[in-house]
Amino acid sequence: MTTTGSVPPTSPPRTSELWPEGVNYPPPQAPASGTVAALFPPAALPEPGPRGPASWGGRLRTLPARARRGRPDDPAWARPALLGLLALTAVLYLWNLSASGWANSFYSAAVQAGSQSWKAFFFGSSDAANFITVDKPPMSLWPMELAARVFGLSSWSVLAPQALMAVATVGTVYATVRRRFSPAAGLVAGAALALTPVAALMFRFNNPDALLTLLMTLAAYGLVRATETASTRWLVFAGVMFGFGFLTKTLQAFLILPAFAVIYLVVAPTGVWRRVRQLLYAGLAMAAAGGWWVAIVQLVPASSRPYIGGSQDNSFLSVTFGYNGFGRLTGNETGSVGGGGGGGGWGATGLTRLFGTDIGGQIAWLLPAALILLVTGLWATRRYARTDSARTAFLVWGGWLLSTGLVFSFMSGIFHQYYTVELAPAVAALTGMGADGLWRARRRLPYAAVLAAVVAVTAVWSYVLLGRSSAFVPWLRWAVLLGGLAAAGALLLTTRLAGRLAAVAGLVALAASFGGPTAYALDTVSTGHTGSIPTAGPRVSGAGFGGPGGFGGRGGFGGKGGRTGQRGGFPGGGFPGGQQAGGQRTGGFPGGFPGGGNFPGGFPGGGAAGGTGGVREGGRFGGPAAGAGGGMGGLIDGAKVSSELAALLERNAGSYTWVAATIGSQNQASYQLATGKPVMALGGFNGTDPSLSLSAFQQDVQAGQVHYFIGGGGMGGGGRMGGRSSGTTSDSEQISTWVAAHFTAETVGGTTVYDLTAPKS
Repeated sequence: MTTTGSVPPTSPPRTSELWPEGVNYPPPQAPASGTVAALFPPAALPEPGPRGPASWGGRLRTLPARARRGRPDDPAWARPALLGLLALTAVLYLWNLSASGWANSFYSAAVQAGSQSWKAFFFGSSDAANFITVDKPPMSLWPMELAARVFGLSSWSVLAPQALMAVATVGTVYATVRRRFSPAAGLVAGAALALTPVAALMFRFNNPDALLTLLMTLAAYGLVRATETASTRWLVFAGVMFGFGFLTKTLQAFLILPAFAVIYLVVAPTGVWRRVRQLLYAGLAMAAAGGWWVAIVQLVPASSRPYIGGSQDNSFLSVTFGYNGFGRLTGNETGSVGGGGGGGGWGATGLTRLFGTDIGGQIAWLLPAALILLVTGLWATRRYARTDSARTAFLVWGGWLLSTGLVFSFMSGIFHQYYTVELAPAVAALTGMGADGLWRARRRLPYAAVLAAVVAVTAVWSYVLLGRSSAFVPWLRWAVLLGGLAAAGALLLTTRLAGRLAAVAGLVALAASFGGPTAYALDTVSTGHTGSIPTAGPRVSGAGFGGPGGFGGRGGFGGKGGRTGQRGGFPGGGFPGGQQAGGQRTGGFPGGFPGGGNFPGGFPGGGAAGGTGGVREGGRFGGPAAGAGGGMGGLIDGAKVSSELAALLERNAGSYTWVAATIGSQNQASYQLATGKPVMALGGFNGTDPSLSLSAFQQDVQAGQVHYFIGGGGMGGGGRMGGRSSGTTSDSEQISTWVAAHFTAETVGGTTVYDLTAPKS
């Protein structure tokens, strides 16, 4: 009699392949009569296809048929169901896409620049005149810039590539899970990913996280393939994906790298020294894929390339290891928001961070279930062979979830809610794999009890999360709770229920488990999102300034990173309790800060009262004149550019390298997108980068390279939020003060503008 913990020590075999260790594994056998089947019994992996260049032509010719038919052992419904899932994902993510406009104008302006200048394309410049780069590597910009070059610059050409990445990521999760588990497991995993609210947000947004998530998922697929046969080429493929991930968002791509390397070193079916050599090959591939661009940037003289945004010394390496690297963990991020002094302002850290306030609604719907199923999977396979592919799959996705989740939970530096999209593939895969095994073994009471517990916990947790937005579809939380608990009770009886009744219980359990995230995802795709700190789903109570998730909570600092415009896609303008028609979803304290939605008296140098929830419109830090910036003076969201100002900037634009200069990249992006002409972003994203000294700016003005200076924007200089010590004046603030002293201010469309060709007499 074989028990759950006693499984033949054979790895799930291929039926006709000689594995590297020289053992010809037999095909899996059905358990003998009276035998208790394992939770994850050995299963045959797909037959390997032909290899080498000679096989490429044949594989390309048969690709359509293979894509349509799927694996030979797939049931007839499996491939149509997958294609339907991918089609629905495409529709969901492309729906109402243009409602977000330029989304994060910081990156959209860089896309505009890259569509006009190949130099800006290569370096990731914010403007076509190549003054400064964005504060990330440029790979995430390249698909959007290529689309803009082919189809013209528009909201769709910027955002559609991101939506298509969602389809690719869902397909990759399915393919990875299906390698070892059933088609149903892959479909559940793919659907769970597609319906994750933060995925519905970020795969419709132009931040780097969409491409990073796709590349990390491809790396997981490569690792799973590599561990099946100790394949060097698949391990090298995974290394290349990590290298590309580095060129997308630097060290964040490496959060799962140590876990993946250890997993391969332990489980690959070959000798230990060969495993070590293969990891070295993969490391070299990763270094080459991610290092070639870095090497070129470091070797090109500073005078021949744009300033490296986000750095204090014009070095990409300092951005990599400081501002965008270890500083995110420690909070010591010189030059960043809240940087330079040990963090703070980004919410409480700890194991409950991912479950708290508005962060929970982004990613945590299935997180308790995924953790329970991970423990169940590792326990059930604890006595399996070292090379067992089921346990390897749980190690791969569990390693991803735990390593990334723990870093996000305890990092002291900048942390935004949308970062959690990197957890979505792991949560989805663990849910699909674990539910698949428990469902097939449900006729045994212990397994049925675990499955019922997972459903009940998920239903109760969904009830809690939906309660944080109590006005949002109020009946749904009760339907999810009661349906989930009823399904959990029925699942306990599946050992005696007829097959159809058990299937009904399973469908109700799926509906209850996916009901909450589906509603949040539909709410997300029905609304436009703009700014630097977007969040998915409806407004959440309890999220505010300095609360969990960082500035502003719901929608970012002052809500300016939130949602804009009319709701689309649902009768009456959206789900009950959603955004008011035509308004902007605001963050911060409910109803804004005391005193009309703002800090009393505004921020230093603030503009007029009356801003929406949080920071006043036109408010700013530093600079001598009121600007037109959005939240935090254009740091979180860009300026609102009037037609009068756009016309002024376009006048004689061809005579100048930059039609204007302003502090901060978000303001710069707004003016640049409105005119289609290069605008100089002094100080980069935060307005604090020493990108141009006062004397150098004076030389540019004297040479007639800059036409206008637009007041306001950026963080200015002094204080901890500017990343400099108290009392220190930044280059951008010095320039702003000099301009105000030597040129006459005029107001155009509500914005303060200085003509740098007409000094005061």
